[in-house]
Order: sequence, then structure tokens, then C-alpha cells
Amino acid sequence: MESQNPAFVDFRRVSKTYDGQTLVVDQLDLQIRRGEFLTLLGPSGSGKTTCLMMLAGFEYPTDGEIWLDGQMLNRIPPHKRDIGMVFQNYALFPHLSVEQNLEYPLKVRRMQPAERTKRIDRALAMVNMSTFAKRMPAQLSGGQQQRVALARALVFNPKLVLMDEPLGALDKQLREHMQVELKSLHESLGLTFVYVTHDQSEALTMSDRVAVFDKGVIQQLDRVDALYETPRNLFVAGFVGDSNQLRGTVTEVEHGYCTLQVADGSAIRARNIDGLRTGAAGTAIIRPERVSISAGTSVGANALQGTTLGAIYFGDHVRLRCRMAGGSECVVKLPLEQDSVSRLPSGSPVTLNLNADHLQVFGQ
Repeated sequence: MESQNPAFVDFRRVSKTYDGQTLVVDQLDLQIRRGEFLTLLGPSGSGKTTCLMMLAGFEYPTDGEIWLDGQMLNRIPPHKRDIGMVFQNYALFPHLSVEQNLEYPLKVRRMQPAERTKRIDRALAMVNMSTFAKRMPAQLSGGQQQRVALARALVFNPKLVLMDEPLGALDKQLREHMQVELKSLHESLGLTFVYVTHDQSEALTMSDRVAVFDKGVIQQLDRVDALYETPRNLFVAGFVGDSNQLRGTVTEVEHGYCTLQVADGSAIRARNIDGLRTGAAGTAIIRPERVSISAGTSVGANALQGTTLGAIYFGDHVRLRCRMAGGSECVVKLPLEQDSVSRLPSGSPVTLNLNADHLQVFGQ
């Protein structure tokens, strides 16, 4: 039997439990397009790594089916799935040289020596490691080992490449450099990459689409810009990127917007994402860069009064912490041109202006 679904990878109502009671993955439906870079993002225990391990063949689903390029994978062993895998700890053989590490999966597939040599040379060139072929893994830096691990995953021309937090052990600067390299390599090869991380900035940097997991369920699957600008629920809004939250009660509803009365009695107009009714409790979300601020107090639509708590310098911008009249905190991301506001002494009065189109209300 062959799949009639055009998706390259297809999870069909897949569930996974280890104890027969708690579902680590709960009836997952997920279609991955051929050639895309899809990231599975979520906190620890959300089910993202379990999904990757089931796709790789190191775990088997309790229920449901997993298809790859028209073939059901459920009982096919890992080495017969034609999938390349990159782990966080690199998983290189310490007693083998770089080229011997790459040769191993080719020997398993009984490839001829001449073809093995050609493929090893090509894979090392892809990751700029050609001059390190004779070295042992212990003679390489963390970034170099990660390149070798990636080359080993690519050397046998897999249908699919899976990556389980592969940059987690690297320092910040090298990690950011490798993110750019991985994305560039993906674009040049045209392969399908499935990437697991709990780092939302990493997901936003590299991915075509991101699946946000929580409690074994995909909360939102979307392009990175849509995920950031239009989260579908409170969990996604809080987990992806920085956000300010204001709790209150809905007092008016009108044409996709609502008025939310917050703790200090102020009323703010916002987009009514969850379709809340009058009297419902709601939480308004707005990104730090979407808040404008001015010194002193002023009256206006969607203006809240607050006091400064201090500023944090980030090099390319400043983040100003403020406390609002109701007691909640708000962070404002300021360009360096507005440095004068960030230099106000702690306790200085300020006015926070919230654009209704960037303020989104969700049910609590």
C-alpha cells in the first residue's frame, strides 16, 4: 500500500506513551514538505524529541502511522530508513579518524571503495573540513566536530536529515555562526531538514516553518513571521519571543476588537483573538519593540501610566523596565536614539502607548 498524501513526511494520528497512561505525544497530525527546514520547538518534556526519535526509528509509535516519501516507516529499522541523523553530543567514533567516521555508514551500505572515497571528499567539502580528514575527533574543536557529524549525516545522500539540538554544546558566537551555515547548506542542497530545539531564537533564525509543541500537542505550526506576529494562543505568545502581559476584564466587544479594563482601572483597546465576550477575563500581549514610551504623564487612547525600574544595555538597543500603576511590569525595547528616556532615574513617571493593532487579547 502506498500513501496518497503528497506530504514528504506524514505523521497520522501518532501517539506515544511509555507507561500506558501518560501520552508524551497525543494524536499528532503533521505534514512536512519536501525540501523545507522545519523546526520542532518547545520546552523540555513537550514531545518534540520523541517525535524526532520516532521518525528516526529509535522509538516506535504506540498508535498511528509515520510515512516518508510514500512508505510507512512504523516497523522499518533505523538503518533502512535512508535518514541522516545529527546528535547534540556529535556521537563520533573516538577511535576512528574523520574520514573513517564518514566511511562507516557507506560500509554499512556495502558501497564500493572508489565511490566511498568520492562521497567522503564531497561531504567534507560541503562543511569546509577537507583538510581535517586524517585527524581524530579529539583533535577537533566542538564546532569542527559538529561539522564532521553533519558531513557523516549527509555522506550517503539521505532522503531526510534529522537534527536533535545539534548546536546546544557550542558557545553563543559559534552557535550563531553555525546557524547561518546550516541554513545556507540547507538552501544549497535542497534536502528536507527536521530540527529539534528549545531555543526560540534559533528556530526563528533558520526555519521555513516552526511547530510549537506543548504537552505532546502542536500548539501552532506556521511560518516564523506569522508565529511571532500572530500567535494563536497564550502559550505560543509567551514562549516565542519576549512579550508583555496585561490581565484584565473585557468591558466592550466590537468588530474583532475588545476593550480590556486592567488593574489600575485604565481601559485599553486590543485585537480580540479568542473572541472573548463582555465580562470575560483576558490577557493582553504586546511585544517590547511595539511599545512606545515618553517621559512624564500624558493622556491619550491606549496610554498607561508607569514608573521606570532601570535599563539594561544590549549594545544595539536598550531595554527599559517599567512598573505600571496596577503593579505589573512592562519591558520596552528602545533604539539607541531614544537613549535619553532610558537614562531617566528609577522611579521617574513615564507614559506607555500601546497600538491596538499590536495588542492581542487571549482568554486566560
